[in-house]
Amino acid sequence: GYRLHWKIRDKAGRVICKPDICYPGKKIAIFVHGCFWHQHAGCQDGRIPQSNSSYWVPKLSRNKERDTEHLTQLKADGWGVLVVWECETRDDCSLRFRLHDFLVQ
Repeated sequence: GYRLHWKIRDKAGRVICKPDICYPGKKIAIFVHGCFWHQHAGCQDGRIPQSNSSYWVPKLSRNKERDTEHLTQLKADGWGVLVVWECETRDDCSLRFRLHDFLVQ
């Protein structure tokens, strides 16, 4: 079965990340990224605020860096990884097909 926010650990026992949905037995991790917090490129919701940019730019940049690190580590460890963007959840039919294709492979 699946687990929500399951802690995936590396070989040394350190937590790599906690995907939103995880199938530990099948080594499948699904992340649902908010377009703003994870800076979805080309998405209207992924824009950096103009006010207080000295705070937002480093914070949101670090989120993107961390995402890349997590995905790279998981793939290197043999995990199947899917990222679903917040804006993609608005189209139920497309999302259903995408999840099915990913989980059935």
